[in-house]
Amino acid sequence: MGNMATEIVAFLLTISGLILVSSTVPTDYWKVSSVDGTVITTATFWSNLWKTCVTDSTGVSSAKTSRRSHIQVCRGLMIAVVCLGFFGGSDTTKARLTVLSGLHFILSGICCLTACSIYAHRITTDFFDPIFVAQNHKCG
Repeated sequence: MGNMATEIVAFLLTISGLILVSSTVPTDYWKVSSVDGTVITTATFWSNLWKTCVTDSTGVSSAKTSRRSHIQVCRGLMIAVVCLGFFGGSDTTKARLTVLSGLHFILSGICCLTACSIYAHRITTDFFDPIFVAQNHKCG
């Protein structure tokens, strides 16, 4: 009975992890920064795995596709996470399901952790770098 409960909990955790990662990939606001004027915010810059955008105080937005190498790596890893999670849950034989789906989900978790760590490291490095110009990628 305990083994079945463990399998059910593991299944629910993997499905919820797959759902959370699948909803994280298309999220718009992975990184947000703003340029403040004296009274109002004059521009808001935001980016994700797919695009980098700027919105000014009048509400006008412009966007461009992100082509930076670390974002391309993160993009590929996150797509691999979704694919590995999907294929890891598609086996039908119980023995294969336990072994292969466990390996798929472990590899999927490692890819997700790596992608998020790379992205967060780049944001942190840029934030603390005194030479980095925070808004050097004007969209338009």
